[in-house]
Amino acid sequence: MTIAFLFLALFGLLLIGTPIAVSLGLSSLLTILFFSNDSLASIALKLFETMEHYTLLAIPFFVLASAFLTTGGVALRLVAFANACVGHLRGGLAMASVLACMFFAAVSGSSPATVVAIGSIVIAGMVRQGYSLDFAAGVICNAGTLGILIPPSIVMVVYAAATDQSVGRLFMAGVIPGLLAGLVLMGGIYVAARKLDLPRQPKATRAVLAAALRDSLWGLSLILVIMGGIYGGIFTPTEAAAVAAVYAFLIASFIYRDMGPLKGDAAPEHTASRGLALIGSLLLLAAICGIGSGAFSVIGGGTVIVLTLAVLIVHVVLGRREGRDPLPAMARGLWQGVAYLPVAAVHKDTRHVMVESAKTTIMLLFIIANATLFAHVLTTERIPYNITNWIIGSGFSWWTFLIIVNVLLLIAGNFMEPSAILLIMAPILFPVAVQLDIDPIHLGIIMVVNMEIGLITPPVGLNLFVTSGITGMPILRVVRAAAPWLGLLLLFLVFVTYVPIVSIGLPNLLYGPLTP
Repeated sequence: MTIAFLFLALFGLLLIGTPIAVSLGLSSLLTILFFSNDSLASIALKLFETMEHYTLLAIPFFVLASAFLTTGGVALRLVAFANACVGHLRGGLAMASVLACMFFAAVSGSSPATVVAIGSIVIAGMVRQGYSLDFAAGVICNAGTLGILIPPSIVMVVYAAATDQSVGRLFMAGVIPGLLAGLVLMGGIYVAARKLDLPRQPKATRAVLAAALRDSLWGLSLILVIMGGIYGGIFTPTEAAAVAAVYAFLIASFIYRDMGPLKGDAAPEHTASRGLALIGSLLLLAAICGIGSGAFSVIGGGTVIVLTLAVLIVHVVLGRREGRDPLPAMARGLWQGVAYLPVAAVHKDTRHVMVESAKTTIMLLFIIANATLFAHVLTTERIPYNITNWIIGSGFSWWTFLIIVNVLLLIAGNFMEPSAILLIMAPILFPVAVQLDIDPIHLGIIMVVNMEIGLITPPVGLNLFVTSGITGMPILRVVRAAAPWLGLLLLFLVFVTYVPIVSIGLPNLLYGPLTP
């Protein structure tokens, strides 16, 4: 009776147009008030316990990093580099858009942000090159889903928090499936391009390719900062998210200069020179502040000063190789890095990015809090325990159980946001998977791929609405445009589900097999 009331209340609220987060929270609250002995104080305590989970602290930082990257022009440079790599192939611009989505996914962790950042640049260009608007929109809508499969991924962080798994293992588990998903989409584009005789572009020269790589290198380096830092044990995934946010702010404001007080600065230095000058400025500030405050020992302060000098020497050598006097550029870069850092931190562009990131974070955490409350009601009613006993007692094998998992998640993805689905379904499915000897990391990747598909299926597929917004296409037209590529992702889901080595091979190689 209690569970029947819970789900009737949930679907009733959804049918009358109540937002998902409110529906989850209100149905849970009514169920507790009418059928449970728990007090309202226990509900408040449960919500507080949810929000103090250390792993979830990574979410606002990844959202902030994604916002700085989107605003800071990183996406434009990633598109240029991707186009230089594969633009000469048949359908090359469409393939370049998928490759750019893969690059941006590896630094943002958000699917809608990937669609906005890459789609707003490439869709109009694809139409000008002779692609149909429907083809371009369908490709971007589907390629944007890679934002939650290729690490870092906000959705993976949510799964890790719900099941108490390692975020680092999940990130590593997403690398190979993410690359394969991108290659599957690019392969589909190549087949369609040959059939439709889509255009190709002139092959980029080595000089053009090198210039595009150099221009995008500071954005791509964020991949090494996050993944290398986590795997190397330098910082935790949550700390990596904070580092990513600061790094994204610095490259957007001081290297690419697409926002902040230096926006529009016509200084002639290459991004490499600006980056080295910024590093030198930060090291110089660290040395001055550390030695002055006594935070550094003499040896520590001396080490920082030596590193600063090394960076400045590299700056000078690079400038002379390019045939220009490096000293004025070095002095200007050092001055700008020291003088404008406090200004950039409070600049109107920075404030705007932080406010928009805060809005997105509040929305996500509100959904997470209410979904956790809903899952709490299910747990107190022993639903996971009863389902586990029923499946084990019925003789289900691991592969039949995974069929059920995929069907449930695909249906849920039509109606709910990924974070809410994971927080509700993971506590139910996780105990069964453990009993059937299914690797929890493998289950996590299966759930994330299902969430990918949910982002492009109506009626609430978020990528559909984002694509509609940036193209001006009616939502039904976007659904039809995305449908052919959806079939490829469904086939990919089957492959990931029944070939677990794709998901668990890399984390097992790096961290060792997961012990029960």
